[in-house]
Amino acid sequence: MENLCQNFNHKAIITLPKITKPVLFPPRLSFRTCHLNSNTYPRRKLSAKLRLSRGGEEGWIIKSAAKNAIGFGASAAVLFSVFCDLPSPALAESLTVAFPVSRAPEVNAVQRTLVEAWGLIRETFVDPTFNHQDWDLKLQQTMVEMFPLNSADAAYTKISGMLSTLGDPFTRIISPKEYQGFRIGSNGNLQGVGLFINVEPRTGHLVVLSCIEGSPAARAGIHQGDELVEINGETLDGIDSEAAAQRLRGNAGTTVTVKVKDPGKNSGMREIKLPREYIKLSPISSAIIPHRSLDGQLEKTGYVKLSAFSQTAAEDMKNAIHELENQGVHSYILDLRNNPGGLVKAGLDVAQMWLDGDETLVNTIDRSGNMLPINMVNGHAITHDPLVVIVNEGSASASEILAGALHDNGRAILVGHKTFGKGKIQSVTELHDGSALFVTVAKYLSPALHDIDQVGITPDVQCTTEMLNSTNKILTKDKSSSISSLEADSCIMVAEHELDAKESKGTAS
Repeated sequence: MENLCQNFNHKAIITLPKITKPVLFPPRLSFRTCHLNSNTYPRRKLSAKLRLSRGGEEGWIIKSAAKNAIGFGASAAVLFSVFCDLPSPALAESLTVAFPVSRAPEVNAVQRTLVEAWGLIRETFVDPTFNHQDWDLKLQQTMVEMFPLNSADAAYTKISGMLSTLGDPFTRIISPKEYQGFRIGSNGNLQGVGLFINVEPRTGHLVVLSCIEGSPAARAGIHQGDELVEINGETLDGIDSEAAAQRLRGNAGTTVTVKVKDPGKNSGMREIKLPREYIKLSPISSAIIPHRSLDGQLEKTGYVKLSAFSQTAAEDMKNAIHELENQGVHSYILDLRNNPGGLVKAGLDVAQMWLDGDETLVNTIDRSGNMLPINMVNGHAITHDPLVVIVNEGSASASEILAGALHDNGRAILVGHKTFGKGKIQSVTELHDGSALFVTVAKYLSPALHDIDQVGITPDVQCTTEMLNSTNKILTKDKSSSISSLEADSCIMVAEHELDAKESKGTAS
């Protein structure tokens, strides 16, 4: 390596100023001879500066003198440099990266994607130690490993391998095709089998968070908590949730074969052939549940189920609340069971529909340990009617943010079971080739500073049969109601009891 570095009379230097927006342009290459390497200039002064700017005819990777100096050996040199002749003080700190160009054009293109992904991680990843490893050296090692490859798929595998060393299953890269599927799902349109899946952090297994009601997966008897083991005969070891979801998606009318197992039973694996269909991802469903209050009055409870935080979730929630208000409901049940999350902004927007003033919705903690509360500004709730939120083990991410915001601000009682426990926030950046990088950029705490990650939120009241019996509550129902399935739901029955108790306390005061 020493001889290789001595041959660099001209080093390819990538200028990395502070990032201000997602990286979408090729990096500029300059050829400089005056520099200070990392042995004489502290590396820490070179951190937190990253943006790849557009280059000229020299392209994005070493081509001329530097290319000849390296040749096409399997080694790469990574040097940290300070420009001697840059006019702008803002560009006084820069990073020199020298590496061999792949002979395969498709791998060459992925090398560029690697630099983008590595740089975004370097700038924004929540753990500034990068899982206690030298992240700059990691780029060097991955470039060397990528050099002899002949296919883009193999090169992308190297990027995924580099990201896996961070120890965070939520920081990942997905292909352009996978990202297209992710965007389609967020927009509310999908062709597939109706499964929400995620990697269980403690085991690394792919688990089912929920099935969309009436979907092929639901009709086949797949349940929340089942482990997804194989898709079309291919094992899912080391496969992230987006890659697995992409394999499940496909044109309506085609089929996909999966193997699942229930970890709570010893019945072994089940092989199921699922048809793909058009899946409607409307995140909101609502109904009115009539019931008798403790004083015998017939009242209406507005029931709203939110199944995912898509781009339409907030608008759909607002419309649902207004419609129920127009029908004269007296209280609300918000059902977040088996809601795996989605767009965090949608969760915050929904929270503001139930709260007033400048309440804190969530607290974020950045990579430096700084806590930043996210507050409402002059919030005005659509309704002030009593509210109960139902959660369970499948309520994750944005669901937990919403539940925590409503609970800790005294707006809602939580009923159900402890939530999933995903207290990390990801940014999503589209890279130059249409792929996308998901990066964990912050952790979050509830407004009352309760840690959620790998802990979850424990509800105020468990909805168990024993709890129902202990209330000695006799519920008078209209058995001919079209929503009798809701009325028979034990958690909804507990929620109604809590609403009655809350109203009774309010009257007594």
